[in-house]
Amino acid sequence: MGWLLILAFAAVVLAALWRLAGFDRVALQLVGSALLVAMAGYAWQGSPGLAGKPVPPPVRQNLPDTAFAATREALLGRFDTASRWLTIADHFHRIGDTQSAAGVIRAALRAHPKDPDLWVGLGNALVIHAGGMLSPAAELAFERASRLAPEHPGPKFFYGLALAQSGKLEEAESLWRSLLATAPPDAEWRPMVEEKLQLLAQVRAMAEMRGAPR
Repeated sequence: MGWLLILAFAAVVLAALWRLAGFDRVALQLVGSALLVAMAGYAWQGSPGLAGKPVPPPVRQNLPDTAFAATREALLGRFDTASRWLTIADHFHRIGDTQSAAGVIRAALRAHPKDPDLWVGLGNALVIHAGGMLSPAAELAFERASRLAPEHPGPKFFYGLALAQSGKLEEAESLWRSLLATAPPDAEWRPMVEEKLQLLAQVRAMAEMRGAPR
């Protein structure tokens, strides 16, 4: 059945080119040769004798929010331009499409290249896309955010989070401690940084216990 459809399609194409487009004999021979090459390739790599089978849609994952998604509104704000784009990226992270998440933020940065929140979001998206590793591109994104908003705690906090996720615990701790040293005593985000430092201390203690002789 597959071959009959292919041959019928080829005949229709040749007839249409001859009657409607006015192709001459030489042009029709060239087109016919191209069709024969295409059919030969299909016969070599395809399976024309097999019955058709519908392909199921890709499985959509339902992943929990990333650490960035769970805390970004407390540090980066809500209901602004960057937040709308980052919310779309969060959706792609939940279904496991990390490439599209980073692509959405890159598209937003083309329109808003001086938005530090978007640069923070790009750095985070690149870390997630790399499986938790802090790539040079992600570091550049965090550094760009810090240059655009040097007094804002968001870029430093999330850069520290990316450092911790990639296993650079000492660098993360140093960055977070310097952030706390310059923070106002009544800053709403101080408890978040203190909590991360406590988690680092717990991780370090557990690592020392595993390494201790028995």
